[in-house]
Amino acid sequence: MTESVLCEVSGNIATITLNRPEKLNAISYDLVDTMMALLDALEADEMVAAVIITGAGERAFSAGADIHEFSRGVEAGGEKAMRDFVRRGQAMTARLEAFGKPIIAAVNGIAYGGGCEITEAVHLAVASERAMFAKPEIKLGMPPTFGGTQRLPRLAGRKRALELLLTGDPFKPARALELGLVNAVVPHDTLMAAARHLAGRIIRHSPLATRAVINAVTRGINLPIAEGLAVEGEQFARMIPTFDLREGLDAWIGHRVPVYKGA
Repeated sequence: MTESVLCEVSGNIATITLNRPEKLNAISYDLVDTMMALLDALEADEMVAAVIITGAGERAFSAGADIHEFSRGVEAGGEKAMRDFVRRGQAMTARLEAFGKPIIAAVNGIAYGGGCEITEAVHLAVASERAMFAKPEIKLGMPPTFGGTQRLPRLAGRKRALELLLTGDPFKPARALELGLVNAVVPHDTLMAAARHLAGRIIRHSPLATRAVINAVTRGINLPIAEGLAVEGEQFARMIPTFDLREGLDAWIGHRVPVYKGA
């Protein structure tokens, strides 16, 4: 059986590839479980500083959930569908959102449903000019279930998100850029290079400071500003005793390039 997720590490950047091209990289239970285990391993790997997620083949990043598999769960009843599908998918997108190292989606084609929700959850995203996005769950008689009703309004605003969620209509990468769903749209042939370049611009900095920024944003974005500021202060306080903060300050004062240890 072909592995549903592939992983390759080059330098200090890991590339995760959703690997069901014959199914447009549809998100199966096995794919989610494999992804979760892989994320655990990559987060613990000190040699990996950033992660890129993309899709296998020329057509899709991910067309969304494996509907045939999901429909069997629905037939078995609500409790099983909630446990096997909804909670599993929400756990994956929450894991991506709170991952301690930068994760960049390289959206190489169709990003519908769950594929769009992965894009919403990761920290940054670069889209090929061939990419296409959609929130088509309404056409199946259901709302999104991997966090799409919550993250997209936070990214795009309530009314713009509701238009996409309630119509199910596809939208092009330029619209995704306008909505804040992706950071850039690039020629298809340069997609992976652009994603790696973006990762490189980030991982030149302290990995501890990078994690602190991700934690502060992820935890604080849904809090009242006063509580969010407290989270920001907490993350700074964690940096005070570290080598990286002292090195960053000394390098700036000494007009040299800092050499971080992640400690």
